[in-house]
Amino acid sequence: MPEFKLPLSGDVTQSINPWSDMFNAYGSQFGLININLGRSSSPQIEQDILREVGSYGRQIGRMGDALTVLIDKLEPKLGDLSKEERLALDVFRVMQVEIDGIKSHHQKAD
Repeated sequence: MPEFKLPLSGDVTQSINPWSDMFNAYGSQFGLININLGRSSSPQIEQDILREVGSYGRQIGRMGDALTVLIDKLEPKLGDLSKEERLALDVFRVMQVEIDGIKSHHQKAD
């Protein structure tokens, strides 16, 4: 007796070829690792900044360091902030402490 299967109810066969999958071109990128950081109005400027100034992590780290200095200098005036504003600063400080801990852990390992 022949086997009868409705559409979308049969066996699924998929060919997986890691070599062709790794080397397929996506857009204008080739390679084993491709990172798409989203749309940019000026991709060439962004690429130059990443190459000459620093990675996104380095840029964010420096901004965090600068904000920490400003928060510490403004500490006496922070009493004028609302509860939500104080909470935002507290969350930021906790995040910075966690980041500093991870950095020191990696520096000890190096």
